[in-house]
Amino acid sequence: MQTNENPIWSMVETKREAFIGLADRIFDMPEIAYTETRSCAEHTQMLRAEGFRIKENAAGIPTAVIGEAGQGGPVIAILGEYDALPGLSQQPGLAEPKMVDTSGFGHGCGHNLLGSAAMLAATAIKDWIEAEGIEARVRYYGCPAEEGGAAKTYMVREGLFDDVDLAITWHPASFNGVDDAHSLANTRIDFTFTGKAAHAASAPELGRSALDAVELMNIGVNYMREHMPDDARVHYAYLDAGGIAPNVVPAKATVRHLVRSRNLAGLADLVARVHAISEGAALMSGVRVESKVFSAVSNLLGNRPLEEAMQAEFDALGPVPFDANDEKFAAEIRATLTNDDIADTFRLLNMKPDYEMALCDFVAPLDRLFVGGIGSTDVGDVSWAVPTVQANVATCAMGTPFHTWQLTAQGKEPFAHKGMIHAAKVMAATARAMILSDELRTSAKKAHAEHLATFPYKCPIPADVHPPVVGE
Repeated sequence: MQTNENPIWSMVETKREAFIGLADRIFDMPEIAYTETRSCAEHTQMLRAEGFRIKENAAGIPTAVIGEAGQGGPVIAILGEYDALPGLSQQPGLAEPKMVDTSGFGHGCGHNLLGSAAMLAATAIKDWIEAEGIEARVRYYGCPAEEGGAAKTYMVREGLFDDVDLAITWHPASFNGVDDAHSLANTRIDFTFTGKAAHAASAPELGRSALDAVELMNIGVNYMREHMPDDARVHYAYLDAGGIAPNVVPAKATVRHLVRSRNLAGLADLVARVHAISEGAALMSGVRVESKVFSAVSNLLGNRPLEEAMQAEFDALGPVPFDANDEKFAAEIRATLTNDDIADTFRLLNMKPDYEMALCDFVAPLDRLFVGGIGSTDVGDVSWAVPTVQANVATCAMGTPFHTWQLTAQGKEPFAHKGMIHAAKVMAATARAMILSDELRTSAKKAHAEHLATFPYKCPIPADVHPPVVGE
C-alpha cells in the first residue's frame, strides 16, 4: 500500500483535477466510432496545453491524434481511447436506467476515463524526463473507434508504431490486475445481396429476393456454430433489410457478420466458411452477393517481462483507495445486478464470488488461471507490432457488466475518478521502469521477437480497405 512512494505518483497527483475535468467533458459529449470530433479536439487541446508536439489526422483519420515529448532514447507509447457506444445514454450518478439524450450514445465502456488517464500518464512521464534530463520520448496515441472500428489496426498498418520500443495501455474494470492478454481476433464483413424487385402479389415469380438470401445465409451460419471451436463466436446484424414494403420483393439487402476466433489462423478458416455460406445462399436465391471488410483486429499477444514489471508497480501501489462514500453508490449499483453478473467477474479472476464486495479491494495476482469469457480489441494489433502491456483498474462496482447502463451511470463518480488516477500511476510507473531499465526493454523485445519468428504478423484488414471516415 504505497509505502516506498514512487516519484512519478506525485507527478500524476499534481495534475489530477485537470484530467478528471477532461474525462468528465468527454463523458458529456459521447461520440461513436469515427465521429469523435469534439472528443479528439478536447484531447488535442490538452496535449497542446501540456507542451506535446502534435500530429493530427494520424493514419488519415481525422479523429486520431498523437502527442510526443522528449528527445532521443527509447520511445514509449501510451494508448488512449475516447469513443462511446450507441444505445447507452444514461444519467450519471443514478442507480436506475434513465436516458440523458434520445440519441442514445453513452460511455458504457469507460473510454472517457481511458483516454484521460492514458494522457495523464504520458504527461507525468513527460514532466519526469524533463525534470531528470533523461533521453527518452513518450508518445500519447489518441485512438478513436475501438468499439468496432479497428482504428489502431489501421494505425499499425500505416507504420505509426514502427519506431516505438514498448507500449502501455489500460482499461476500466471492476477489478485490479495486469491484463492476462487474452482476446479474440475478429473481422466485420458486410455481405450485400442484389436480386430483382417485383410485385409480391401479382408477379412474385419475376422477383429474386435479396432478403431471402440474407436469411438463408444467417441460417447457414447458425448451423455452422455446432462445428466451430468452443471459443469462436459469430454475430450478425441487418444493415439493410430490403425496405419496409412487404408487397415488394426486396432487390437489395445487407447483413454484417462479426466473426471471432482465438487467433488469426483460426479466424481465416472461419471467414472462408462464412464466405462459402454466403455464396450458397446467393445461389439458392438466384441473386448476386458482394462482400466488403468493414474492420478487423488481431488477438492480443502477451509479454511476460512487461507483465511482471507492471505487476511489481501495481503491487507497490496497491488497490484503488476507495472510501465509505464510494461504497454507498457502488452498493446501489450492485443491487441492480444479478448474482450471475457478480460471479462472472470473480470467475474471470478464478476466485470464489463475494456477493457483499461493492468495490474491489485487492490487486489480482499475475498467474491467475484464465477461465474464459473474452472479447476483442484493436490493442491486439499494437501488441503484434510492439511489445505491449495493459492494466485493468477498478472504476466501477464489482460485477458491473460493460456495455450497459449501469457502467455509464458510474462514469463520473468519484470512485471512477480515483480508479482513473490510479491507472495513470500504474502506467506512468511502468513507463518509468521501462525507460530506466535497458534489461527490461531487451527482454521484452526478445520475447516479442520469439513469438513473431513462429507466427509472423499479417494485418487482418486488406490493403484496399480504408478507415470508414465519416464524410468521405
